[in-house]
Amino acid sequence: MNTAEPRDLKPVWEQLGRQYADDGRMNLGFPGATDITYEDLAHLWSGSLLNNIGSPYDGGHGRNHTKDLEVQVVNMVADIVGAPASRWGYVTDGATEGTEHALLDARRRFPDAVIYASAAGHYMLGELAEKLMMPLVVIGVDDGGGIDVADLAGELARRRDRAAVIVAVAGTTMTEAVDDVPAIVAACDRLSITRRRIHVDAALSGLPLALVPVDGVPRVDFSVRGVTSTVVSGHKFLSTLEPCGVLVYRDQPLAAAAGRVSYTGTASVTLAGSRSGHTTLKLYKSLAGLGTEAHRARVRACRDTAAYACERLRRIGVDANRHPHAFTVFFPPPPPELAQRWVVPADDRCAHLICMPQVTRSDVDRFVADWQALVGRRRGLLGARRPAMAAS
Repeated sequence: MNTAEPRDLKPVWEQLGRQYADDGRMNLGFPGATDITYEDLAHLWSGSLLNNIGSPYDGGHGRNHTKDLEVQVVNMVADIVGAPASRWGYVTDGATEGTEHALLDARRRFPDAVIYASAAGHYMLGELAEKLMMPLVVIGVDDGGGIDVADLAGELARRRDRAAVIVAVAGTTMTEAVDDVPAIVAACDRLSITRRRIHVDAALSGLPLALVPVDGVPRVDFSVRGVTSTVVSGHKFLSTLEPCGVLVYRDQPLAAAAGRVSYTGTASVTLAGSRSGHTTLKLYKSLAGLGTEAHRARVRACRDTAAYACERLRRIGVDANRHPHAFTVFFPPPPPELAQRWVVPADDRCAHLICMPQVTRSDVDRFVADWQALVGRRRGLLGARRPAMAAS
């Protein structure tokens, strides 16, 4: 049997460090904040196994966990989004896990439940519906990119005999549109659909909108009657530097009543058995270490940068747009060469950049200058290829 000799990995780490630093500077397209860092937690990373197994509300047999802080993280997020005292939640591996937990809770309550979600909803919803063996009805979007409430009401009316679980979105993937949750609740009321659950996938926009509301943008938090659960992302706005989320219910889900597992001494109430206790440390530092006012300032700075980016792109002739609350600026797909330098995702209709806290006006200026230079070179090439006109 061959035995591998130990390698000197320092060059590998140095190369990856340079690569990630370069990639981070050019990433304007995916919403991950990187302005909050965690050097002061390094000693806990390098020498501690922190395993948050089972319920965050029950320590269980183990002691190497951060469940007390996890409950505080859930409560801090719940306070921001206006959840009542009956709240329940946990730290997830990401917003998708939180949505899956909410869908599973709906299925347990209502075995006949149908999922309703907009065409602009998260791409994982189809897989979650298939995994949970729940029917999914895809609803069209309105002119603003949010769910078409009239279309939703029509589909609900066709299935009034079945329970409904509606996945609303606060921050769609491409344009950061926000679904009109109060209108969704009103549509359910008009149709007398009482067997229902309304879950808000608020991965990107949930916390910013709760911290700094914007006139004309519908509320999506627990101040809206009828919202049963929501999930926010940790790595998007809170800058945890690793994928995670925080799931919050208005009331305890059915899973919360599960009995203890004898081996762990705690109830199995989450989708994963073992969960990272280190993730909770980052969330706790971001929320408690900075405080609410600092996060409000981060929201305002991101929106200001996004407004600046929209204006700068329009100035060079790009049809750029943004919603008034959004960090996201969307526009027609740019020249392919631009995507070779900048991380700017696009579909067949639009592309976008997202002004997260680490994105500066200088970054925007460099992006706009590169786009303008590409357009100029293309025009120059077209001009050079035109045949000369014959003299008359």
